[in-house]
Amino acid sequence: MEDTKVIFELDGNNLIIQCSGQDKMKDICQKYATKIDKNIDSLLFLYEGNKINLELTFSNQANSIDRNNGEMKILVSKKVNNKSISSNCMKDDNVSYNKELLKNVKSKYIVNIFFSFINERIKLKIVKHNKHLQDIINIKLINYEFLSGRYIIYDNNGIVKEYARANDYLIFEGEYLNGQRNGKGKEYGNDDILKFEGEYLNGLRNGKGKEYNYEGKLKFEGEYLNGNKWNGKGYDGSNNVVYELKKGKGYVKEYYSDGILSFEGEYLNGLRNGKGKEYNYEGILEFEGEYFNENKWNGKGYEGFGENNIVYELKNGKGYIKEYNSDGKLSFEGEYLYGERNGKGKEYDYNGILIFEGEYINGLRNGKGKNYDVNGNIIFEGEYLYDDKLRGREFINNKLVFEGEYLFNKSRNGKGYDENGNIIYELKNGNGYVKEYGYDGKLILEGEYLNGKRNGKGKEYDYEGKLEFEGEYLNGERKGKGKKYYNGMLEFEGEYLNGERNGKGKEYDYEGILKFEGEYLNGKRNGKGKEYFDGKLRFEGEYLNGKRNGKGKEYDYRCRLRFEGEYLNGERNGKGKEYNYNGILEFEGEYLNGQRI
Repeated sequence: MEDTKVIFELDGNNLIIQCSGQDKMKDICQKYATKIDKNIDSLLFLYEGNKINLELTFSNQANSIDRNNGEMKILVSKKVNNKSISSNCMKDDNVSYNKELLKNVKSKYIVNIFFSFINERIKLKIVKHNKHLQDIINIKLINYEFLSGRYIIYDNNGIVKEYARANDYLIFEGEYLNGQRNGKGKEYGNDDILKFEGEYLNGLRNGKGKEYNYEGKLKFEGEYLNGNKWNGKGYDGSNNVVYELKKGKGYVKEYYSDGILSFEGEYLNGLRNGKGKEYNYEGILEFEGEYFNENKWNGKGYEGFGENNIVYELKNGKGYIKEYNSDGKLSFEGEYLYGERNGKGKEYDYNGILIFEGEYINGLRNGKGKNYDVNGNIIFEGEYLYDDKLRGREFINNKLVFEGEYLFNKSRNGKGYDENGNIIYELKNGNGYVKEYGYDGKLILEGEYLNGKRNGKGKEYDYEGKLEFEGEYLNGERKGKGKKYYNGMLEFEGEYLNGERNGKGKEYDYEGILKFEGEYLNGKRNGKGKEYFDGKLRFEGEYLNGKRNGKGKEYDYRCRLRFEGEYLNGERNGKGKEYNYNGILEFEGEYLNGQRI
């Protein structure tokens, strides 16, 4: 029997609800409204185009949202902001609401969707609250793994932490109001380095603030308006004032973290507007001309390695651009519009080898494209959305290995193939038993997938095809029990968390003989443990950060006690006792850096 589907579409000013499948939509919707808490982890979020599109799939057998197979899709453009979608029960097959009327819809649950830019990446934030709009809490999916790190965490005081898209690094912490940054806050770079601290209003920098470079040195201090610098002073990285802005206007000099000039030119309304020059990391001129609202608009571009050869020219923000790396090798060529990559273009690696060709919108890969390896073999062809793979085909050694859809660059729906073209696995909503191959065609991983990531049991192989790891995974990382191998021999067995050894475990030498058993934290020996040599106990005691720290005992090859006392950083430090071969006390006193005092 066909599954029942409910589709919400926000297009323009109207919310359109369409139903298909069974006729008893009212009963199903009522069950959905009461079950949303228990089934919230069945949501899937995507965005594309100029509309929000929400699709809910109900399992007819379960008569409610299936926790594993049900899904909701949200397709939105970056311009959609602060929309509220209600899950009100439906009586007709097609019902259209004006979004202004949604304020009067009495629904137990409301999903608010907010979109904004952070570090040139779209950040998706989703929160759930009750009918009284109290106690904002973050949705608990497997939970945010669909979002690959795009999540926010609230505490009871309205303090929020935001995490970046690709790597789960902290990018903001501060005060929130009405789903946006409001109040004091801090922004961080990829290495957890503070890059801004100050005041916000409606999601933008407004009020007093400070900017820092990648080394944590002050770049600008003053006032902001609508996200732009407005009044204040700029610094060169050595705490020297190099420019001053008044009401967003002035002549600005900006520097790299090592003090080399990166830009000089005119500012208006807190942005680059007027004449200016850009320099590369070696201080060589790369562009000279006019800017409009931060974008290159009219001017000439240079190779950037000392010869001042003109490689492109912009007129009204439009032109065909060539960009070069610090070695003078071509890194990009393609069409520009409004100061960004828009249209067709090509990317090259540091050796000048073509690695991508395709379409761009607003500086990002959007549309059709192809990826190549260093030998010129195609490794992917398909469609991109905001720099991520959306749908297409992957190849290894010119042989198809996967065809289907992607979510945040991870395969989600589709089929995998072996080198002979046989289907070896199929993914549905990111779930299935998967085999992954390296660029040389050799198997590198096999195991269970859930939500597009490694979840469950799996195996990893080295470049020679030998087993390297077998165990359990959660959200793409090793978690639970696992075994690590080296050159086919068991090297470690024990517990993992966040991809590292955490908990109890055992280490073995190259002959498979036990050499350590004990506790681990973040991949290192931490806590109580025992060391062995040729299978015989040689030490037992306490560890910290991989070294002996605390109390411990040493034994000789016949397991006779030879020393007991205190350790620091792997050596005897503090009080201790030494014994001879007959177990008679030989020395009692203090040690420093392994030596008797």
